[in-house]
Amino acid sequence: MFLSLDGVDGTGKTTQIELLCDWLRATGRDVVTCRDPGSTPLGEAIRQILLNEHDLPIMRRSEMLLYMAARAQLVDEVIRPALAAGKTVVSDRYLLANVVYQGYAGGLDTERIWQVGAVATGGCQPDLTIVLDMPPDAAALRIDRPRDRMEQQGAAFEQAVRAGFLAEAARQPDRIVVVDANRPIDEVQADIRAAASRVQRL
Repeated sequence: MFLSLDGVDGTGKTTQIELLCDWLRATGRDVVTCRDPGSTPLGEAIRQILLNEHDLPIMRRSEMLLYMAARAQLVDEVIRPALAAGKTVVSDRYLLANVVYQGYAGGLDTERIWQVGAVATGGCQPDLTIVLDMPPDAAALRIDRPRDRMEQQGAAFEQAVRAGFLAEAARQPDRIVVVDANRPIDEVQADIRAAASRVQRL
């Protein structure tokens, strides 16, 4: 089983992924976690460029392709081998984030991004993507660290990101589930586990 969690920054993905993985392991599953971009030497190098090189100009199409390169390596080096071994994979972001950030918010054609993503991943898609949703201004209040390059693109950009996630969830309700993240942690986690249970038939 392959799950990904996504959403605007500050929705609590890190905490919810940890809780979800603890629960999955308690049910007897061998769980592999990863982050996109990242989790491979190439992916981490690209992540550094994308998120922390604030003075390096990166156009949207180049930005999108850098994410794709990191993801291609992640699939080949981590995700496919884990799935082939019968393990459960939980990823912090995946292809949907590219579609939303560089497409809906960044102005690139979303269908083209999906097409490029199909090539980059070799068709490896999550069984379910769980989007943690809340207003970006509320989510921003939860971020207590320096903002990365993608987080510094303004309120209008973040609103477009949220709208993109909701639009894709409405378009693909069988593959994308929206969970209200503006609630207590345990309530959010309960809904995440319920969604995962439907996929894995626990």
